[in-house]
Amino acid sequence: MSDGCGAPAQTATAADADTNGQVVVAGRVTGGDGPLGGAFVRLLDSGGEFTGEVQASPDGDFRFYAAPGTWTVRALHRTGSGETSVTADAPGVHQVTIPVA
Repeated sequence: MSDGCGAPAQTATAADADTNGQVVVAGRVTGGDGPLGGAFVRLLDSGGEFTGEVQASPDGDFRFYAAPGTWTVRALHRTGSGETSVTADAPGVHQVTIPVA
């Protein structure tokens, strides 16, 4: 489900990702009362350039397939925004939590 911005809805949890030797940046968007579903999650490269966007699942889960490197993951929700950084130097799932305030 998408609200027209073109971001694909996330349907599987990050734990379900089979990486097949790829770098996966995955995690959950959270708020004061727990997971925040429907947030738009953006992946920015080390220079701050937009790389991709997905919509978090109803449980706040998201994932991106990315190249090795340092990434910023930013969540935008009607209740606020938040971001975190992750260094994903090797294949596998690199978990992050994005608190939104």
